[in-house]
Amino acid sequence: MRIGLLGTGNVARALAHGWRAAGHDVLLGSRRPEERTGLGLPVAGLDETAAHAEVLVNATPGGVSVDLLHSIGAPALAGTLLVDVGVGLSDDFSALTHPNSSLGELIQEAFPLTPVVKTLCTMDSTTMTAPGELTEPGTVFLSGDDAEAKRTTGRLLTDLGWPESSQLDIGGITTARGQEHFAFLFMGIAGGVGSHTFNIKVVTRRSADTF
Repeated sequence: MRIGLLGTGNVARALAHGWRAAGHDVLLGSRRPEERTGLGLPVAGLDETAAHAEVLVNATPGGVSVDLLHSIGAPALAGTLLVDVGVGLSDDFSALTHPNSSLGELIQEAFPLTPVVKTLCTMDSTTMTAPGELTEPGTVFLSGDDAEAKRTTGRLLTDLGWPESSQLDIGGITTARGQEHFAFLFMGIAGGVGSHTFNIKVVTRRSADTF
C-alpha cells in the first residue's frame, strides 16, 4: 500500500522503516521537507504526502495535529484511512492537551469523511515495529468507528509483527481516550523498569467470562 506518514520524528521513521521492510511504499510528510533530508527515507510536503497516500498516519505531536490536518484540508483527506498514533502532552509531559477527550476523537469530529483508527499509542517506537523482540508481544489496541478501516489497520499491524492474537479491538473512537490517557501509566512503568522498550498484555481467565 501507499502509506503517508505525517511527521519525521522517531515514531514516523520507525513505522516507515517497518512498513517499507514489509514491502509498502512509504513517504514522510513535513512542513519543511527541504530541512529533513538525510533520513534514509523519502520526504515530501504535507499536501504531496496526503495525495500520495492510500493510508495516512498521524505521527505528529498531538497538540498540533488537528491544526496540521486542517492545513491539508478536509477534501484532501476525505475517504482516506487515517491511522492516528499521536498523544497530546504538554511540553513538560505533565498534562494531556485533551484531558476530557482524545486526539483521535477530535480528528474524527473535525474530519467526518475520514475514517480514523487509533492504535500503537500505548508503547514506544522501539516496540511498535519489533514486538517479537520482547519476551511476549503483548497487546496492541484499536479504536475506531469504521469496521473496514480497522481491518485494514489490523493487516498493517500484522506487517509490523503483531499477530492477530495480539490485536484487541476495544470499540469505537471514543475508546481512544483510554489509549491516550495510558500515557501517564506508561511513563510510570518506564521509570519502574528503567526502559521505554516494553509493552502491556491483556490477560483473561482461563475460562472466558462474558458480560
